[in-house]
Amino acid sequence: MDVSSTPQPLVEAPVLARALAAPAPPVVLDVRWRLGGPPGAQSYRAGHLPGAVFLDLATQLCGPPGSGGRHPLPSAAGFQTVMRRAGVSAGRKVVVYDDADSVAAARAWWTLRYFGHRAVQVLDGGYLAWTTAGLPVERGEPGRAAGTATATTATGDFTAEPGGMAVLDADESARLARYGVLLDARAAERYRGEAEPVDPVAGHIPGAVSAPASANTDKDGCFTSPADLRSRFASLGASADTLTGAYCGSGVTAAQEVLALTLAGFPAALYVGSWSEWVTDPARPVAVGGAPG
Repeated sequence: MDVSSTPQPLVEAPVLARALAAPAPPVVLDVRWRLGGPPGAQSYRAGHLPGAVFLDLATQLCGPPGSGGRHPLPSAAGFQTVMRRAGVSAGRKVVVYDDADSVAAARAWWTLRYFGHRAVQVLDGGYLAWTTAGLPVERGEPGRAAGTATATTATGDFTAEPGGMAVLDADESARLARYGVLLDARAAERYRGEAEPVDPVAGHIPGAVSAPASANTDKDGCFTSPADLRSRFASLGASADTLTGAYCGSGVTAAQEVLALTLAGFPAALYVGSWSEWVTDPARPVAVGGAPG
C-alpha cells in the first residue's frame, strides 16, 4: 500500500471493509473511550472491527496527568512502544475509530500525525457506522491492550518523531485568543462557567470563542460536509489564511475540532493541555459568561 502521501482524514465504512479484504490491509485501532466510562475495553469485548487492536486512550495514548493537564502528550519513546506493539509501521496505513463522534479517534489521529505517521484515517461515524452498514464484527479480549502479542498482529517498526502537527502552549493560546481565533470545543455551559464537572475552576480562556465540537457531527456521529464546516468556522472567525487554535477540557475533544477544521480547509493548532492545564496556574485569568447558544 502506498503511504507516501497523506490520505484524506476520513474513511467510510464500506471503503474500509474493502481495504481490510485486500492483500495489505491497514492497521485498525479501536480507541473507544468516554469521560466517566464505560471502559473502552468493555465495548471492545462486546464487539469490534475484524482484526482491530484495542488501545486505551488515557493510559496508552496520553502521558500521566499532572501540571500539563489531564491528558498530556505521551513521551515519544512510550508512544513508539505502544504503536509498535499494535503493529503500526511507517509503510502501512492506520485507521482509528471510536463509538461514533470521532472525539477519541481524532485524538489518536492527531497524536499519530504529531509523531510523524502521515497515513492515518478516522472511520467516519465509528463503530456505529460500521454496524449500521451490516459489516462483520469480532468479539473477545483486547489482546494487545495489555501489551501481549496476538497471532495476527506483527510488531511494527514505527518511529515516533515529534512535530508533525501544530501545538499551542498556554501563553500561545492566550495570545491567539486575544489577537486571533481560539475555539473552545467544550459544551457551551462549561464555556460560560455555569457547569464544570471535571476541573476545579469553571469558565474559559479570556477571548476564546465558544464552538462546541458536538456541532461538527450529525445525529449519527458522522462529520457534516466540508462546506458546512467551512461555513460554521468562518462564522466564528476562522480563516484559511491564518492559524486557528482549539482547546477543550483536556485536549481530547479539541482534537476533533482540529480534525473538523482540517476537513474545512482551515489550518489549526491544538492546545493539548487545554483547560485542565490552564487552571493549574492561579495567575492565569478566567472568564465567565457569554456564548448564549
